[in-house]
Amino acid sequence: MKNIINDQKKSITVLLVLICILPLLIRSNNFRHVMIMFVLFATLGEAWNIITGYAGQTSFGHAAFFGIGAYTSTVLLWKFDVSPWIGMLVGAVIAATVACIVSYPCFKLSGHYFAIATLAIGEIILQLFVSWEYVEGATGIMLPIKERGLWNLQFHPANKLPYFYIIFFLFVLTVMAVYIIEHSKMGFYLKAIRENPDAALSIGIDITKYKLYAMAVSAFLTAIVGSFYAQYVMYIDPFMVFPLAISMQIVLLTVLGGLGNIFGPIIGSAILIFMSQYSRIIFGGTGKGIDLIIFGLLVVLVACYQPNGIVGLFKRFIGNGDGKEVDSNGTANAEG
Repeated sequence: MKNIINDQKKSITVLLVLICILPLLIRSNNFRHVMIMFVLFATLGEAWNIITGYAGQTSFGHAAFFGIGAYTSTVLLWKFDVSPWIGMLVGAVIAATVACIVSYPCFKLSGHYFAIATLAIGEIILQLFVSWEYVEGATGIMLPIKERGLWNLQFHPANKLPYFYIIFFLFVLTVMAVYIIEHSKMGFYLKAIRENPDAALSIGIDITKYKLYAMAVSAFLTAIVGSFYAQYVMYIDPFMVFPLAISMQIVLLTVLGGLGNIFGPIIGSAILIFMSQYSRIIFGGTGKGIDLIIFGLLVVLVACYQPNGIVGLFKRFIGNGDGKEVDSNGTANAEG
């Protein structure tokens, strides 16, 4: 078990170092933009994985927390000249609070009923922001231009590197948080809840409390990414930061990569983002939507033949070198 954990640490470290140096090796601004979006969605996938991959509660409403983070930091900067770093934390706390309030009654539901409830909540929050005049409603908000620098999270538009390393820093913190949760008492409780809620309840686990913990942490991290996104694009409206499309992208890339595994969202995001960005470049207007067709086909194939995602395929063919396969919970299973 200890060797498995050490191998996982080494693999994560190597992967993070590789992601960190790629924008330095390839200096194209277009490539750096793709890397920013890749890391951004990988971070969102890691955050979503906490509540769904580990706790087993499928959420289709995470765009709501993404948008709350984006709007909170934007409004604080626009109306009160508050640094986006402070706005980021305020937005994350608000998102976590909202997540706990709306999730508590929803946790009485199970399976697809819970998923539908989160989808409805996301759409309700979208419509609230569309009609909320204080935040300019459907018109959206153009972020004010401030002095360039780290404090205001604003840099020269032609220089993507600072933005990349900021989102990479947030990504590393998220991966560390997920790793700590996965190997903590909370992580084992969440896995028990995912596998058999009745059995978890029978051994004294407070199911609702730990689900709320998972949802709060997941929403907190998602809102932080939303705040960064607002600073990166410099303009937001409800249809940009609250759409169902964002929630579905998070779901699909994590399912493709592998649920309940740190590497899953990273692999899924790499496939989705690079495919979508470069298919548009290669095919232009003639290949509109081809990336979604290919990605959808991949998700269907993985769902049918390997429910554990691409990470599950790696484990099936590579194993651990001694005729055993390691599952997502870190245990070894003998083949055959």
